[in-house]
Amino acid sequence: MLLTTKWIEKHLPNEKGNLFEEIMIEHVTTDSRLQQPNALFVPIVGDLFDGHDFLEQAIDNGAVATLWKKDKELPSFVARDFPVFYVTDTLEGLQYLSHMYRKEINPIVIGITGSNGKTTTKDIVAAVCKKKYKTHYTAGNFNNHIGMPLTILSMPEDTEVLVLEMGMNHFKELELLSNLAEPDYAIITNIGESHIEFLGSRDGITQAKLEIISGLAEEGKLIIDGDEPLLHIHNTFRRTLTCGFQVENDVVISNVHVSQKNTTFELSDQQTYEIPLIGKHHAQNASFAVCLGKLLQIPVDQIKEGLMSLELTAMRFEFLTGKNDAVIINDAYNASPTSLKASIEIVKHLDGFKEKILVLGDIYELGDRSEEMHRSIVPVIDEKITAVLTYGNDSIYIHNAILEQNKPVACMHFTEKDALLNHLERYLVKDNLILFKASRGLAFEHLVKDVLAK
Repeated sequence: MLLTTKWIEKHLPNEKGNLFEEIMIEHVTTDSRLQQPNALFVPIVGDLFDGHDFLEQAIDNGAVATLWKKDKELPSFVARDFPVFYVTDTLEGLQYLSHMYRKEINPIVIGITGSNGKTTTKDIVAAVCKKKYKTHYTAGNFNNHIGMPLTILSMPEDTEVLVLEMGMNHFKELELLSNLAEPDYAIITNIGESHIEFLGSRDGITQAKLEIISGLAEEGKLIIDGDEPLLHIHNTFRRTLTCGFQVENDVVISNVHVSQKNTTFELSDQQTYEIPLIGKHHAQNASFAVCLGKLLQIPVDQIKEGLMSLELTAMRFEFLTGKNDAVIINDAYNASPTSLKASIEIVKHLDGFKEKILVLGDIYELGDRSEEMHRSIVPVIDEKITAVLTYGNDSIYIHNAILEQNKPVACMHFTEKDALLNHLERYLVKDNLILFKASRGLAFEHLVKDVLAK
């Protein structure tokens, strides 16, 4: 790893401690609880906490240097030779270091955003790029103004391609991430309703997503969902490639076939591709990766191999076996109205199951449109679904709409986890399929874990 105390000193020269000895930095962390040897600790100041209060814990867990807000008093327990780099703001210091590190390593950078599918697309793009290049990519959900700099600073010195997922929920956030990362290529997977509470409308969401071109290289290319009219209305970026199902796109997706184990599809190059994910929308996610792979001069056979070697971030339509061999789908990573409807459509078209049960939780960050957006889920629910169990607060709007529309499905709403788990018992039988999906804040993976433990 290129990171050393000498390298940091070059960029943050206001320091104290032993800077004569060059200490290797193996990790950069904001979490004092993690045991990480040879770490640079970056204390973040939040509304309810101050990371500076946990320096001693960080040192006990392996920190060998720290950033430090210059108007904060340094604790007396800090050894005189312990490297301390003083900054006006520790978060800005972290972001600055990540930007300089990105420039020094100088990989091909790919930035990926979108209302839905950005994590899956990130995983697919990384799988394709790994077939030809030494590739580093976002782990888990490290995709915001703190997580993305940490991702950049964790890349090995020999990285050739850096794939960065970029999340946001307010205006100007994506602009910041793009300017930090300076992507050579950018992908916008789609425009949905996520974060509409803060961005006001799908039009506002579109404008916010297009901030990804702020730091895009002068000769960089933008790949977008070509079926989304709003992206065409607002995007004036001249180096744009479109992927979608409509024939007007640069890359046209056709002949999609979805099975219980994979999705196959054709693109404009007359090639047939296969991906071990189920759902028509994954054909489009994969098309972004194929398009990018060709721009990076990855041979088609290697692109196909990459698609099939996909390693997904956990809790993305993950098939598990529960009590009495009932099939559990853990899709608990996150939810929006668009992704929730897509998951239900997939469940409806899966063959070989006696009963199909949906366990649905609240969708967050919908603001005043929460009732409307939750109700918008119901039209895709039909007789192919046996039961819908809702859990939380606003998910009751789904429950109410099912009753009002006389949908031919059983439905119950729960606010207590134990009551939901007890009711689920009757559905944990062989040849039954149970989908779990909700916004990240509900931590539905714990609910799945409890069901699997039964």
